[in-house]
Amino acid sequence: MPQIFKFGPYRVFFWSNENEPLEPIHVHISIGKSNKNSTKIWITKTSKCILANNNSNIPEKVLKLIIRMLENNIDLIKQKWLEHFDEITYFC
Repeated sequence: MPQIFKFGPYRVFFWSNENEPLEPIHVHISIGKSNKNSTKIWITKTSKCILANNNSNIPEKVLKLIIRMLENNIDLIKQKWLEHFDEITYFC
C-alpha cells in the first residue's frame, strides 16, 4: 500500500488492489498501520474531496483538517495515483 502522506498518527494511502475494473480515484486513511477498515475519501473531477465512510472513526475536527490538506495537495495525489494505477476515473 503506497503511503501518500502522514498527518500526525494518520496514514493517507492507496490500496494496491483496487478491484477490477479499477475504482475511481480515492484515498484511505487509518491510524497507524494500513487496514481494511480505514476511512475512504473520493477525489472529484473538481479537485474536491467527498467522505465515503469514516470507518477509522477519525474525530470530525481532525477529519476536516485532513480533507483540507488533501485538497491542497490534490495534484500530488493524482500524480501518485497515475504512477501506481496508470489511469484515473472519478466518482463524480
